Amino acid sequence: MTKNHWIDNHEQEDLDPISSLLSEWSDPEDEEEEFRSDFFQGSSGRRKKAAFVLMAIWGTVISLHVFAWGIWVVVAATTIFGLQSLRIIFAQPEPTPEPLSEESLQQAPSVSLLVAAKNEEAVIGRLVKQLCNLDYPAEKYDLWIVDDHSTDKTPEILDRLSKEYDQLNVIHRSAGAQGGKSGALNGVFAKTQGDIVAVFDADAKVTPDLLKRVIPLFEQKEIGAVQVRKKIANEPLNLWTRGQAAEMALDSFFQQKRIALGGIGELRGNGQFVRRTALINCGGWNEQTITDDLDLTMRLHLDKWKIGFLNHPAVEEEGVTTAKALWHQRNRWSEGGYQRYLDYWRFIVNQPMGLGKKFDLISFILMQYLLPTSAVPDFMMMLTRHRLPLLAPLTALMLSLSCWGMFCGLKGVRNQEKINFFDVFGLAWQSLRGMAYMMHWLIIMPCVTTRMSIRPKRLKWVKTVHEGTPEESFQA
Repeated sequence: MTKNHWIDNHEQEDLDPISSLLSEWSDPEDEEEEFRSDFFQGSSGRRKKAAFVLMAIWGTVISLHVFAWGIWVVVAATTIFGLQSLRIIFAQPEPTPEPLSEESLQQAPSVSLLVAAKNEEAVIGRLVKQLCNLDYPAEKYDLWIVDDHSTDKTPEILDRLSKEYDQLNVIHRSAGAQGGKSGALNGVFAKTQGDIVAVFDADAKVTPDLLKRVIPLFEQKEIGAVQVRKKIANEPLNLWTRGQAAEMALDSFFQQKRIALGGIGELRGNGQFVRRTALINCGGWNEQTITDDLDLTMRLHLDKWKIGFLNHPAVEEEGVTTAKALWHQRNRWSEGGYQRYLDYWRFIVNQPMGLGKKFDLISFILMQYLLPTSAVPDFMMMLTRHRLPLLAPLTALMLSLSCWGMFCGLKGVRNQEKINFFDVFGLAWQSLRGMAYMMHWLIIMPCVTTRMSIRPKRLKWVKTVHEGTPEESFQA
């Protein structure tokens, strides 16, 4: 890799996620000082940027309605992103390397597994037992769990299990510890020795061969991280969990296709593996964001690393089970995703990360944030001017691509070479039902982008409650 742009190489073990944002790219002192001031304002600086973007969206949509050439701008944009959609559909995912053989395990890299846990008594015992019994040489991996001042039985369970498993290391954080999950991970990182660092959520479920299948992807020197496909463990429970399962399948489709086209592979928090040198170069986990995985994704790509994706096996996690829980979780995800663009826009513009990655970023910013937010002024102009929505072609393109991606993603999750007619019918029904579920994003995105422009949000660790099962709690 080329010399990193994030931190001083002479102090690689001293992670500083904030100062790592200030690089050699900002040569003028006044520009660097302006960015430093803006970033340290946290949500206040983001609010100004979000307000500017929101005004630009409204102004652009209104202009497209008012001026006669507006329709041609929409047609041109639809054509460009239609061609990009075809590229995504026909792109061939990169082949998955063979898992490590028993002979090659002795030369395999060491791995440190990290878990930040807070009030996880229902699931932490199961996770420890799974991660301490992986099909990987015991001397080549260790497990570090940070108990972030849990108030339930999590500390007791971990202390008891640490006497049973040599690989398990437990760290208890005090009540005043800062940084949430990112702070917990940064605090434990200096104690680890693994060449590869993996992060799991407390509710994760993994297969014994996971490390043997992930590690071969790191044989490519440009791979800085690998994300394992996520699967909803409690999928059959209700409408919400089934929808989340379809959503994860859609994500796996886009991940593989985007990577194949030289675009952006993304980390998803649970089941993410990062090369140690890449993590050091990027300054560790950013404690000034509410989605550490998406923030790290951006910094890895800006530092010219590539993120790979493993479709099989998956890491399982609990899906949220109520509409209220889903609303809060997705609001946090969408806000964190939006934050990274607000925080790193100068670097995205100035850093030569490659045309493929930049165009990929533009495409998905448009699909995920700008287009849903534009639907509000588009609808209002439709009512006042008594005309059809001007952005309907782009919206139809986005929905069509997502529906096709969900169908292919669900098919890929099955890992079957051939499917019969009844399988196709079932997948089509799952895709349509999943797309109906996905409509909640068209509400969440405009709400989040508008709220970020008006009201700052305090940075804190907002965790999903994991219920586990009575049997798991008893065994723990």
